Amino acid sequence: MSRHIAMLSLHSCPTAKLGERDTGGMNVYVQSICQELAQQGVKVDIFARLHDETDPLIIDISPNARLIHIEAGPPETPKQDLYPYLSTFIENLQIYCQQAGNEYDLLHSHYWLSALVGEQVTRNWGIPHVTTFHTLAKVKAMAQAESQEPLLRSDAERYISDTSDALIVSHNHEHEALVQLYGATSDKIYVVPCGVNTDLFHPMSQKQSQQALGLTGRPVVLFVGRADPVKGADLLLRAVATMEEDQEADILMVGGNPEKDPEARRLQQLSESLGLSGKVRFEGIIPQEKLPLYYNAAEMLVMPSYSESFGLVALEAMACGTPVIAARVGGLPSLVKDGDSGYLVPWHCPEPYATRI
Repeated sequence: MSRHIAMLSLHSCPTAKLGERDTGGMNVYVQSICQELAQQGVKVDIFARLHDETDPLIIDISPNARLIHIEAGPPETPKQDLYPYLSTFIENLQIYCQQAGNEYDLLHSHYWLSALVGEQVTRNWGIPHVTTFHTLAKVKAMAQAESQEPLLRSDAERYISDTSDALIVSHNHEHEALVQLYGATSDKIYVVPCGVNTDLFHPMSQKQSQQALGLTGRPVVLFVGRADPVKGADLLLRAVATMEEDQEADILMVGGNPEKDPEARRLQQLSESLGLSGKVRFEGIIPQEKLPLYYNAAEMLVMPSYSESFGLVALEAMACGTPVIAARVGGLPSLVKDGDSGYLVPWHCPEPYATRI
């Protein structure tokens, strides 16, 4: 008898465009796990909030795996305003499953909003509840004082840590944070490092990759990430501005939609004010299948994040043979070997990044 697993990714649909404000590594993670489980004969349903009225109710991801959209609040509602709609999501999710006759052996929640839903429905269904937080409010607050998270989030994360049957984390740093900051029971925390799709991300010709992107042949410094201040993209721009004029390079900024993201607009304005208009290219949102061209075209990937639960783009870059200059935060020290596969920078100021670049 095959297993049937439900996954919750309430705030961020796995099929949404990567690089927008609320989409990134978590989307890749959820969809990849779903596909791998499906290949092993496990049936998987991912439930996400309907974020676009043009999306179909059900999307088949692969044999045995599908995405099911649940209505809960206006589609354009940002992540930070979704909490009032959780009860609607719970109600509509349970109605859908009852009408469809769906029964599950386990539910895996991604992010605290999903986990609050998961806690309720697993009690009703009488099945185990597994949670992956991906980011933690207290860790973000320690890394970035101006982090604007709902006040109830850290309390909710403590409650979920206590009530979930198991917690999955990507590295030991997150394990320690759950134990020390949230009082989680160590025995139910499982460290499962993220993987990377080496069929997609692998070394290719740097020259050919640069030509495909219309680059000039100058060294390429790359940033890949969603438009969010926690990613520290402004540090990279300020670092480049401090470098000598004869240190010519093309700076490629991948991610963010200036029409939707205030942070993306702020970065463009900052680049202009720093006099970098001739050096910096804002590429916007790039399909994942095209990202290997960027990684292979680059001399380095720079990740000046203030907080990083894992840092999937670092793994993608290194799978392409591209070194990474990363902040010494979160899961990045578990990926980047300082002085070997890249450099770890312990300070959040431009000059150390300029030196490493």
